[in-house]
Amino acid sequence: MLILGLALLGSFFVGIFIWAVLQHFLTADIPSTLQYPTKLRFLHCVFLYMLTLAEILEKLGICSMLSFLKLLQVCVRIKKDDRLTVTDLYFGTIPVRLFQPKAASSGPRRGIIFFPGGGGFMGSLDFFHNLSSLLVLETDSVLLLVGYRKLPDHHYPSIYQDCLNASIHFLKTLKSYGVDPSRVVLCGDSIGGGHAASVTQALVGRSDLPQIKAQVLVYPVTQLINLQLPSHWQNRNVPFLSRKFMMTCVFKYMVMDFHWWDAILDGTFIPPEFWRKYQKWLSADNLPSRFRKPGYRPLFPGPFNEAAYLENKHLLDVVNTPLLRDDETIAQLPAALVVSCEHDILRDDALLYMKRLEDQGVPVMWYHVEDGFHGSFLFSDKKFFSFPCSLKIRNAVIGYIKSI
Repeated sequence: MLILGLALLGSFFVGIFIWAVLQHFLTADIPSTLQYPTKLRFLHCVFLYMLTLAEILEKLGICSMLSFLKLLQVCVRIKKDDRLTVTDLYFGTIPVRLFQPKAASSGPRRGIIFFPGGGGFMGSLDFFHNLSSLLVLETDSVLLLVGYRKLPDHHYPSIYQDCLNASIHFLKTLKSYGVDPSRVVLCGDSIGGGHAASVTQALVGRSDLPQIKAQVLVYPVTQLINLQLPSHWQNRNVPFLSRKFMMTCVFKYMVMDFHWWDAILDGTFIPPEFWRKYQKWLSADNLPSRFRKPGYRPLFPGPFNEAAYLENKHLLDVVNTPLLRDDETIAQLPAALVVSCEHDILRDDALLYMKRLEDQGVPVMWYHVEDGFHGSFLFSDKKFFSFPCSLKIRNAVIGYIKSI
């Protein structure tokens, strides 16, 4: 009986994996310019396998999908490095991890505040430990990794609040960590990159705090309003951030009813007067010409739906859309490195924010990765699972931070 049970269980897991492989080949778009496409296909099949298993467990009432995916991060292997002192702390109730080089320094070091990506549910301290260690050793900096509250237990605006509060706490105590107050960098990728932009904006004009020296935004989420940009169509099925997965994360974090899925995609929740005011910053017309595909002209936004607006108007909050911050604040922002990837659904979001910064005279270094995809930065320390585009982003980020 035990053997039969194990055989059935094994068949169950094999069946799920076969389904994940079929789903990958039926739906995923693998960029032709990507090196090592077989490696990406394998990793994406594993990713879909985990997602499918999580969905089944949720439907069976065993645990929620996001809880299961969050639990998987416990399996991440942390590499200990004798060259670093790593300390787990709490800033109030916010878990953070401090990375400090052990080597003696002639003076205070550069400081990095890092907000990890992960769709609002991944991105634990352990998950980003190895990448953080790499950044510290390569740049000879002190790094604070912020473990903000996540799904499924916490929702909007917990991530922004935790990132802002942890940053303020760190900025007030820089000297105790051996950090030079004149050389602090805010850094983040994906949703973390979006909140790095928002927190940098929120700290503008704070005379009681050291000013942020620079911001490093790796394929950041800069708006949740126009989801019909060219990259949202072109890369809607490219691993690891498909449109379906991105929308699911947004709906769960923002506590939105899935009934409004089409209304959000089509923009019918956007009031006409709002679009008239901010179209100049949200429209695909603001993209460089090479990214505006011939014949691309969607009907956006669709006919206004007041009910959709009333239930989802928090999407228009500037905290979720740093792209819409006023000109006066944008003009006071520090220099920025903006990293975009050609095969990323968020490519155009990064490009629109870059234009906002440039239009207000903010020094911007733009690094575009022609063979890059969403999430590739995270693979830069994974050796066998790394990609050339991962190393390109890593080197660009390290080079920029070292120049500060």
